[in-house]
Amino acid sequence: MRIRRKKWAEKELSEAKFYINNPEIGYKNTWRGRFKNPLNPLYIEIGCGKGIFIANLASSNPSINYIAIDMIEAMLGVSKRNIEKLYKGNEINNLFLIRANAERILDVFGKEDKVNRIYINFCNPWPRKKHKKRRLTHIRQLENYKTFLDKNAEIYFKTDNDELFEESLEYFKEAGFETIVKTNDLHSNPIFENNIETEHEKMFSEQGIKIKAGIFRRT
Repeated sequence: MRIRRKKWAEKELSEAKFYINNPEIGYKNTWRGRFKNPLNPLYIEIGCGKGIFIANLASSNPSINYIAIDMIEAMLGVSKRNIEKLYKGNEINNLFLIRANAERILDVFGKEDKVNRIYINFCNPWPRKKHKKRRLTHIRQLENYKTFLDKNAEIYFKTDNDELFEESLEYFKEAGFETIVKTNDLHSNPIFENNIETEHEKMFSEQGIKIKAGIFRRT
């Protein structure tokens, strides 16, 4: 998703206690201990966009710790505002918003972080053959995630793109993930408990595009 530069974003983000600009410096393998309740499960969203999904999810589940990742400052600024709006002035102690490149995610997370779940929502499908390795669900990325995923951890995946979904099913299989459940029409077959719509999901659904989704478990 493209977004115009927000002049206010850098200042507002720097003042937010739950925002981290350079997580690759000193945070790898230490994430759990940085939360108020370090024994809670740890979930991350890769490519959080405007933050509507993670804001709803984290504010509704205080017994789970979350990390939301994006690399665009303007997008992170919007996410920060959406998160604060949903927390309604309450302390944000179960969520970190971080600026990082998913292609270098191993600079940010390590095996001691023991992430329990990854959310990947409507990532770039990178349709050209030479670019497919950049997909967040590509086998190369899945192998990276396995470095810091805990035993039996899960990946929740949603997309509007048929080709990306079908090829991702093969990526998960090749990387040793078990398909727990999948659907080619999420809104007719709600495989997620209390599904939270992202801004993309709402837009595509209104256009009559069916949402593809799946849950995949590291075995």
